[in-house]
Amino acid sequence: MRILLVEDDPMVGAALRKGLQQDGHTVDWVSEATAAQAALIPAAHDLMLLDLGLPGKSGLALLADLRRAGNPLPVIICTARDAVADRVKGLDLGADDYLVKPFAFEELGARIRAVTRRRLGQPANRLVHGALVLDPASHEVLLEGRPVALSAREFAILEALMERPSAVLSRAQIEDRLYGWEDEVASNAVEVHVHNLRRKLGDATIRTVRGLGYSLGRDS
Repeated sequence: MRILLVEDDPMVGAALRKGLQQDGHTVDWVSEATAAQAALIPAAHDLMLLDLGLPGKSGLALLADLRRAGNPLPVIICTARDAVADRVKGLDLGADDYLVKPFAFEELGARIRAVTRRRLGQPANRLVHGALVLDPASHEVLLEGRPVALSAREFAILEALMERPSAVLSRAQIEDRLYGWEDEVASNAVEVHVHNLRRKLGDATIRTVRGLGYSLGRDS
């Protein structure tokens, strides 16, 4: 998952980015609302983590603008403001969840997964496609009941495909999922990851749709 982190505290932002990256996410970090608005123009992110006490334009104002423009990007507010009135206002403005600092990183991970399930209309955390099972919480992949070791980016590609099993994802969409602003992307990086996934899971697991991209193979 590619996450836009909007947090002006350097220590908090660095800790969140490191933890999210260790959890397998790609993270772009900005410290102001105006920078967040500019970052959202390519529409490459899957979720926003939003602090409210930002310099200049507030997090609530950013959220209000986002929803007024019809942007459905999932948003989890992460803030030190714990008053009920603040929670109610944030949720009423369109936040998908509200988390009060300080919080356990494990809880943030669980809330990210819950918001993702709701967005995708999935009642369960595990993704299942035939004999293939992927668990976003444990980062475990099973094929016919046997664990398969994947790299973080292999896991991210497989998760993206299993979230939308009937869709075709282009190379650009997959790159947006895997790489942040600071990452260098080799021209054949996606192809290499897909090749490795097929080697580990079977050639029929991922289908190449010529001229369009990749999709899951048949559910067998």
